[in-house]
Formats: sequence, C-alpha cells, structure tokens
Amino acid sequence: MGSKQSIIQNLSKTFQNENTWVGIGEGLVKIMAIIILSNLVIKIGKITIHNMFKLRSRSPLRVSERREATMEKLLDNILSYVVYFASFMMILSTLTIDVKPLLAGAGILGLAVGFGAQNLVKDIITGFFIIFEDQFSVGDHIRVGQFEGNVESIGLRTTKIKNWTGELHILPNGSINQVTNFSLNNSVSVVDVGIAYEEDIDKAEKVIQELLVKLPQQYEDLIKVPELLGVQNLGPSEIVLRIIAETLPMRHFYMARMLRKEIKMALDANGIEIPFPRLVMYSRQNETKEPGSN
Repeated sequence: MGSKQSIIQNLSKTFQNENTWVGIGEGLVKIMAIIILSNLVIKIGKITIHNMFKLRSRSPLRVSERREATMEKLLDNILSYVVYFASFMMILSTLTIDVKPLLAGAGILGLAVGFGAQNLVKDIITGFFIIFEDQFSVGDHIRVGQFEGNVESIGLRTTKIKNWTGELHILPNGSINQVTNFSLNNSVSVVDVGIAYEEDIDKAEKVIQELLVKLPQQYEDLIKVPELLGVQNLGPSEIVLRIIAETLPMRHFYMARMLRKEIKMALDANGIEIPFPRLVMYSRQNETKEPGSN
C-alpha cells in the first residue's frame, strides 16, 4: 500500500507542476506544427512535380504522355512516403524517444525480413522494370490474365486495373507475367453489312464507298478513309460486305457502332434493302385415299 501511495503522490506532484504542462503543451504544438508542415510540403511538392511535367510537355525532348502520367503519379507517391516517414521520426524525437536505435534496428530487421519477404522483393523488382521498360502506363487499356481494363496507377509493388464495369483489380507486380497492351498501336474496326440478293451489289458498293470517303471529316477517331474489302460471305438470305477502318487506340468499338449507323442510313436513303430473316411455310393438304383403302 505504501508503494502505491508513493506512486500516486509522485504522479500528483508531477501533474501539479507547471513545467510538466508547459512541456506537454510545447510537445503538442510541435507535433501539430510538424503535421501541418508535412501536409504543406506534400502539397507544394506535388504542385511542383505537376508544373515540371507541364513544362516538359512543351519541350521538344519530351517523352510520351502515357509515360509522363505514370512517372508523375509515381513521384507523388514517393514524395508522400518520404515526407510521412520523416514526419514520423520528428514526432518521435519530440516525444523524447531516441530514434537512432530504431533506425539501426530497422536496418537489421529489414535484412531479416528480406529473406522471408521474397514475394515483396519480386513485386518491387518487377514494378521497377515495368516502369523502366515502359511496358504499360497509366491510362493504357491492358489485359493481364483474366483481368482487363484501364490502368489506374502503377506502384513499385502493385498495379491497379479498373474494369469497364467499375471493378478495381489490384495486382501484385510479381504476378504480372504476360501483358497485352491495347493502347500502344492503332485499332481496327471490322464491320459486316448484309445486302439482299435482290439488290444491285455494284450500286450498294458505290453508295458505301461514297459514304466512307466523307467519314474522316466527321469523326476524329478515324486515322484514314475506311476500306471496303468487298463480298465477305454469301449467307442464307444476304450477301455480306466487309468494311475495315483504322482508328485511334481503343476507339474501334465506338467507330464500329457509328459505321453501322451511317451505312444503314445511307442504304435506306438509296432504297437498298438490308435483309431480315425470312420464314417460308408450306401447308400440307390432306392426302387422297386410294380405292379400296379403309
């Protein structure tokens, strides 16, 4: 009981001392100042990084926009990690905790963890080579295994891919073995149009060709005039004509829909029929009975 009372008395004296509250107040003020200063440094640093890339966009020695967007987000993340780590160390120092043993122990701990965290090391090394080799960048449309979508961000450890339906897939970089990048080269739209057998194929091809010449002026996604290849197939009730169009990367789906719409309107305007499925029905008459049959 005596020891407990002495502890309580010591605590009471400590908290009744003005110097104690002054020290606590100074510590809280320093911690708040460190947090505010850290957020300010991060904000100014990100603005500086973004302005640097804006200036590079006007330089004749600039790299691709894809790579610039990737590097910009990566530098933002690195800046945040570095500032937050430095702030954490400063807060510990403010709390009169010696950070030197922690830093020394962190090196030994990191060495020990490195042997057991081979997957983490693999992720970081793979992420470095993805960025260094420019395999894909932020904004690219890629397929990795069963996952396909737009790249939201690339880090040293993970890559985030957003599907067109909204799902966000977070993949460890070490698991990315094969990548299909749809955004590096131009895409191609393939459109098949059916023409009725009763129609004049030469007239239909002429109408479509005249339309295709005008389309690049209406749609910026078209790289050049779409090409009418000719008769692709002889179907059950139609002659199929095939049209191909080179488009900007990942704009082929949109242009295929627009081509079908424009071709349908042009054929209707010239009285050329696009066939629909037809069903012929036969009515069997009652069979006549032979003489002598019941």
